[in-house]
Amino acid sequence: MISAPTVRRRLKERGLSAKPPATGPRLTVGHRRARREFAHQYVNWGDNEWKNVLFTDESRFNPRSPDGCDKVWRRPGERYSQCCISPRTGCNGGSITIWAGISLETYTDLVFVENGAMTAHRYVLECVESHVVPYAPFIGENFIFMDDNARPHMTRIVVRYLEQVGIRLLPWSANSPDFNPIEHVWGFLGKRVRRRQLRPETLNGLRVALQEEWAQIPQSYIQSMPNRLRVTLNSNKSAF
Repeated sequence: MISAPTVRRRLKERGLSAKPPATGPRLTVGHRRARREFAHQYVNWGDNEWKNVLFTDESRFNPRSPDGCDKVWRRPGERYSQCCISPRTGCNGGSITIWAGISLETYTDLVFVENGAMTAHRYVLECVESHVVPYAPFIGENFIFMDDNARPHMTRIVVRYLEQVGIRLLPWSANSPDFNPIEHVWGFLGKRVRRRQLRPETLNGLRVALQEEWAQIPQSYIQSMPNRLRVTLNSNKSAF
C-alpha cells in the first residue's frame, strides 16, 4: 500500500499542488459558448479600456476558514477547470457576506450584507446607490459597471434604476467567476485574515479583521488584475 505522504510527493513532482477548490455551478454547453464569445470580444482590451470598469462581487467568509479548508490537487492555471470546482453549498455555522468593487485606480468600501440575504431592493440601496453611483464620476463619462449576473442583481428593479441614473453595464458571461478580477482579491483577502497573528474566532472579530485587511490591500495588487484577466482569457482553455 502506498502511503499518503508518498502520493502527495508524487503529485508535487508532477507540478500539482493542494488548493481550496473554487466554488460555482457546472458549466453547460450554453455557458461555454457564452464564455468563448466574451473572451473573443474582450481579450484584446488593455488598461486604457479596463480602467473604466468597476468590477464588483459578493463573497462569504466564516471564522473557521476564511479562505476555505477543503483542498483539490491541481496544476497552475487549473483553478476554474471543471474537475477542480466544488458545487456551491450552504455554509454551516455563522458567516459574513460582503460586497465590494475594485478598479485600476482604487476600490470601494466593504458592504456587509447583514440581517438577511441580499435582495434587489437592498442591492440598489446598499450597493449601487451608496457606492457605485458616487464612484462613477471618478471614472468619467466612460464608466462601466460590472456585476456577476446574480439573480437579485438582474431584476427589473435594478435594471430600471441603472437606466435612470445612466449607469452602463458590462455584458457579463454567466457563471464566469474566473473572469472577474475581484475573485482573486477575495482569495488574497482571505489569506491575509488567516495569517493574522490572532485569527478571528467570532463573527464580530472576523468583521473587524476583514475591514482592517481590506484597507491594507496594496493598490499594486489590484492594478495587476487586468493582466490576470487577460491571462485567464488567453490560456484557460479547459474552462471553455
